[in-house]
Amino acid sequence: MRDAPKAFWSPLAAGTALGLALLLTFVVTGHGLGASGFVTRFAAQANDWVAPQATADNSYFGPFMAAGSPLLSWITWEVVGVLIGAWLGAKGAGRISVKVERGPRTTSGNRLVYALLGGALVGFGARLARGCTSGLGLSGSATLAVAGFVFLIGFFAAGFAVSMMMRRIWQ
Repeated sequence: MRDAPKAFWSPLAAGTALGLALLLTFVVTGHGLGASGFVTRFAAQANDWVAPQATADNSYFGPFMAAGSPLLSWITWEVVGVLIGAWLGAKGAGRISVKVERGPRTTSGNRLVYALLGGALVGFGARLARGCTSGLGLSGSATLAVAGFVFLIGFFAAGFAVSMMMRRIWQ
C-alpha cells in the first residue's frame, strides 16, 4: 500500500526557494535560470547529427554549430540538474507516478494533444521573445530588464485567456 504523497510547499516557501535558487545560479554560473535555450541547442545538435551541411547553412541553427558544440553550454548542465532535482523532489514527496491529469469530459488522448499544442506554442513564443518563462521572465525581471516585465505581463494575460477557453473543455 502506498503512503499518501506529502503536501505541496506553501507558495511563499516555494517562491523564496526559487528566488534563492535564481540568486545562487547568478553567483555560480554568471547566468540566470533558463530552459528554452537548451532545447534550441539540443535541436541544433540533433539537426547536425542528421544533416550537418544543412544545419551549418541554416541561418538559425548554423551560428550554434559555428560557436562549437552547443550541448557543452552551461544551460545543458543546468537543465540536467533541474531534471535530477525534480526527480529527487518528487521521489522524496511520494509523487512519482505515470498518469495523465485530465478533466472528466476530456480523454487522455485529447489531453496529450492539448499539452503538445500548448507546449509548442509556448516554445515558439519563447523563441520569438528570445527567452522563456524562466530565462526572460524570472531572470530578466530579477535584473530589472523591461523585456522581462513585458514578457511576464504578456505571458500571464495569454495564460489567463487560454485558461478561460480551456476551462469548458477541462470540466
